[in-house]
Amino acid sequence: MKLLRQIFESFRFAWQALKSNITRTILSLLGVTVGIFAIVAVFTIVDSLEKSIKESMSFIGDKVIYVQKWPWGFGGEYQWWKYFQWPEPNYSEYKYLYDNLESASAVAAMDFHGNTTLKNGSSSIVAQIQGVSYDYNQISDIPIAIGRYFIPLETNNARNVAVIGADIAEALFPGQDPIGKSFKLAGNKFAVVGVQVKKGESLIDFGGSPDKNCIIPIASFSKMFQSGRRNVHIVVKGFPEDEGMKEVEAEITGLMRTKRGIKPRDDSNFSLNRPEAAADAIAGLFAVLTLSGWVIGSFSILVGGFGIANIMFVSVKERTNLIGIQKSLGAKNYSILFQFLFEAVMLSLVGGLVGIFLVYLLSFMQLGSLKIILTPGNIMLGLGVSSVIGVLSGIIPAMLAARMDPVIAIRAK
Repeated sequence: MKLLRQIFESFRFAWQALKSNITRTILSLLGVTVGIFAIVAVFTIVDSLEKSIKESMSFIGDKVIYVQKWPWGFGGEYQWWKYFQWPEPNYSEYKYLYDNLESASAVAAMDFHGNTTLKNGSSSIVAQIQGVSYDYNQISDIPIAIGRYFIPLETNNARNVAVIGADIAEALFPGQDPIGKSFKLAGNKFAVVGVQVKKGESLIDFGGSPDKNCIIPIASFSKMFQSGRRNVHIVVKGFPEDEGMKEVEAEITGLMRTKRGIKPRDDSNFSLNRPEAAADAIAGLFAVLTLSGWVIGSFSILVGGFGIANIMFVSVKERTNLIGIQKSLGAKNYSILFQFLFEAVMLSLVGGLVGIFLVYLLSFMQLGSLKIILTPGNIMLGLGVSSVIGVLSGIIPAMLAARMDPVIAIRAK
């Protein structure tokens, strides 16, 4: 009960001091406001970017390895002249891995063909065509809004069926249920068996927007868009218990080298690409942005902290006589210390709250397809930093006030 009364009294004193010097209060909290705004704004934008990119990366799957000709380059020298001579993975190699891989939970083949016109009567839309094998839905996220995914009979027998994106369904079949209806693709009729959940605009779409993506069986894709050698991208998903996917990666390497007849002393002529590499590269960029936010914000907060400390020294000087009266009436040192420390923290928190509010207003701005979301974690970060700055700025003035001799303090004018 005594503690609550002390807190209430400290709050009352702090509020009266801040209210009586409103201009000084506003000027002193500007530095903290700008600093907290800079830090919280950068963290919020980075979190929003990361969320948007992670959602886009669901297209390329989790715990997967892509067997491809070209390696994904993230820093270092990219020896394109060397990779240029390597052969593309083909359907035969996909079947070999599919039949022999024991460390994989799923193996799929896929390929793309962009900017293809789909037609239904007078309606048309330009879309990306993606050919996939049956197991592809076990590797990549394909959320179905209505209808279904392929069945093995359709993919194995090269049936002309398709799972289309939401934009394609709206363009070709406006106001209709597209399931079971047909459209023309490269002169061939395809029946719609499923429509994907509408994703909307994203900051980055790996592999194109799923809303304008038409997925068909890889065998059907090959008949229309591939001639001669059937080149594909091979995607392998490991088991959850395979830590670091070392086991499946070693097995893929061994089987591919065997299939291609590569001698033990020769280098492999294929690339094993992992989404983690892209995620690590993006994480490095985010780390730089976050550090920049801390550096920019720290300078502003440092200025704000000195401003608060200066105000607190002035406040102690102005209330020296009052401190002497309080002590003569029995106020303890810790009570005086807590009173001034509470005032400094309150001043800093007000500045921090204003900075957080400005970030909240920023979240209403339209930044293309990027949705800025102020998370509770970033709000707590801003309030935490504000509190620490308040304590650091007010501790020395508060200690000076607490150690005053009551007799000398009462005589002060």
